[in-house]
Amino acid sequence: MALKEMVGTVVSDKMQKTVVVAVENRFPHPMYQKIISRTTRYKAHDSDNHCKMGDRVRIRETPPISAHKRWTVTEVLIKGMKSKEEGK
Repeated sequence: MALKEMVGTVVSDKMQKTVVVAVENRFPHPMYQKIISRTTRYKAHDSDNHCKMGDRVRIRETPPISAHKRWTVTEVLIKGMKSKEEGK
């Protein structure tokens, strides 16, 4: 079985060892052919807590880690912009 991989943006890092990753799926409408965007949020395991909000990450499917976690962060592709609150 091939493991699924997706690329998404971290939208929440408030939990310990867990991040919420939003993955956008773009596809044409079956009849009108207009591009539709659907966003799905996945909870992914981040063992080192190194992902921050706004980071672009690659996640990989894993066996269930907890009740809602079935993905793990494999790498951070692009570091996000730091917010103004972090500098204070």
